[in-house]
Amino acid sequence: MAFNPADFVVEEPKSIPVVLLLDVSYSMQGENIDTLNKAVESMLNSFKKAETMETFIKLSIITFGSENGVDLHTPLTEVSKIDFKPLTVSGSTPMGAAFKMGKAMIEDKDIFKGRDYRPTIVLLSDGEPNDDWRQPLDDFVSTGRTKKCDRMALAIGAADKTVLNMFIEGCENSLFYAEDAENIIDEFKKITMSVTQRTKSVNKNQTINIKESLDNGDINLDDLDNFDI
Repeated sequence: MAFNPADFVVEEPKSIPVVLLLDVSYSMQGENIDTLNKAVESMLNSFKKAETMETFIKLSIITFGSENGVDLHTPLTEVSKIDFKPLTVSGSTPMGAAFKMGKAMIEDKDIFKGRDYRPTIVLLSDGEPNDDWRQPLDDFVSTGRTKKCDRMALAIGAADKTVLNMFIEGCENSLFYAEDAENIIDEFKKITMSVTQRTKSVNKNQTINIKESLDNGDINLDDLDNFDI
């Protein structure tokens, strides 16, 4: 058999895509938005440390509540290349528009590659949607590629838990809840660890019930570095 250098090409690493759908409406102003910014930065640091030669993490941030209603704050990018710009508050809570933008991006095969692992989608809000959200939510959780995503949600304070619970219906983790800004960091640590544990798993498409793992002592949040504020 003739020698062919092309036979020795190393397979490229695959990514775990993560999308954050974040409420930045006026009700998030003050300590909530300040703590959320710190939590996102810490999440990025932990994701960077968790990457391996075979698996890296990409992250995108969609915000809803800005002057434009919904914004692509951070396109899907390798976490090592993200220069995080702090979130600022503005506007109301157009959650339905965030569902539409998130779905359109995930369904785009030029952005979300078929070879990559199962995406994780995180929805965070401290209020209730004030736009047409029912059909966009149903489309997100019931049709296409978004139906197969690992969906998680974090309610802050008086958030509409009914909508958030509908978003995660059928997924591994129950609703995360932060009573106030002080608890946002702890809940973000759990969400972060649910992703970083996948980089160590043999089956990286398999999602993790992080609360059950914590209760069973299988993992310890203190093992998650770079999550100080």
